[in-house]
Amino acid sequence: MLALALALCNADRVVMSVAIVPLSLSHGWSRSFSGIVQSSFLWGYLISPIAGGTLVDYYGGKLVMAWGVALWSLATYLTPWAAETSLWALLAMRALLGVAEGVALPCMNNMVARWFPQTERARAVGLAMAGFQLGSAIGLTLSPILMSRGGTFGPFVIFGLSGFLWVLVWISAISSTPDQNPQISKYELEYILDKRQKSFPMENSPKTTKVIPPFRRLLSKLPTWSLIVANAMHSWGFFVILSWMPIYFNTIYHVDLRQAAWFSAVPWSMMAIMGYFGGLWSDMLIQSGISVTLTRKIFQSIGFLGPGIALIGLTTAKHPSIASAWLTLAVGLKSFSHSGFLVNLQEIAPQYSGVLHGMSNTAGTFAAIVGTVGAGFFVELVGSFQGFLLLTSLLYFLATLFYILCSTGERVNFDETVSR
Repeated sequence: MLALALALCNADRVVMSVAIVPLSLSHGWSRSFSGIVQSSFLWGYLISPIAGGTLVDYYGGKLVMAWGVALWSLATYLTPWAAETSLWALLAMRALLGVAEGVALPCMNNMVARWFPQTERARAVGLAMAGFQLGSAIGLTLSPILMSRGGTFGPFVIFGLSGFLWVLVWISAISSTPDQNPQISKYELEYILDKRQKSFPMENSPKTTKVIPPFRRLLSKLPTWSLIVANAMHSWGFFVILSWMPIYFNTIYHVDLRQAAWFSAVPWSMMAIMGYFGGLWSDMLIQSGISVTLTRKIFQSIGFLGPGIALIGLTTAKHPSIASAWLTLAVGLKSFSHSGFLVNLQEIAPQYSGVLHGMSNTAGTFAAIVGTVGAGFFVELVGSFQGFLLLTSLLYFLATLFYILCSTGERVNFDETVSR
């Protein structure tokens, strides 16, 4: 169900990456203004992950995720009405989509930390994030088809209604923690609780006392900053590729919109597959006795150095098929970082996994806004998509170095009090 929610999350997000082409033509938008329209989603996404992470740590993933999916499905469903009303209404609706989707990943991380022991978490995150990447592929491939049959706004209506259906199933079938689930067997419950206690003792249910998270202490530790930098770079690369690749293939290789969406969608399918097998490999290394810290650094290095090198190859490609192969390699290897920083969030502070994810996600969203809008202005000023991809490669290399130097797989004490 988490994988399906994240699939809807990304499908609703990427519809605009395809719809932006006919919308730009019909409204006469420039490249830089198209970037602003696409980034309006990120304006809302910038403010909600910290609040969403705090809420999920207190109220549990079931309630917060249900509200999140319901709101973002409503925003997606109403996007056609907003676009016909005014530009400001369209920007506001995309921002609402961002606000609602900001809770998705903190909810996923919080629920995985409570439902899975440490030796299974990378696989669980890999499976959930496979849904996230498949959502990109589904959105990019289905949107042109739905647009050709139901008009520019057909995909928004279909994906919005799908979200409402998901909410009904989620409310009736899911619980925030294993001990709250009426269908779980006694053996499985004992297995989860026993394994989890051996790795990291933590509360089994959401907190009831309302305490403001210790933001100052969270930000005082280098491992927190390693996660913030990693998430920022991950989001920069993710949203630049997600938002601009259909236009990149359409502009550089002169393929039509449906083909451009297809060339852009294939890599996300590969990312979903490789992300799961990366999680499987990561769990096997930990089970074989390799330290959690070393495992996370290995997978984060693959997840950043791989895309950095592949994007350099993408800039040299002369044919769209070769370019798609380089792009597939870039985002496929990028999925290994899910077994790096994304699981690492649960390990250094399991009791604050939601808010910590929210903090790093907000930094990632800010980086994504800069990257998405910056790409449009960069292309207008310099006249080169390739130059921006080379800049992104350099940032990948620098972020890898910072993570290797500052991260840890051990639990960090954020609740310590200063004594004389």
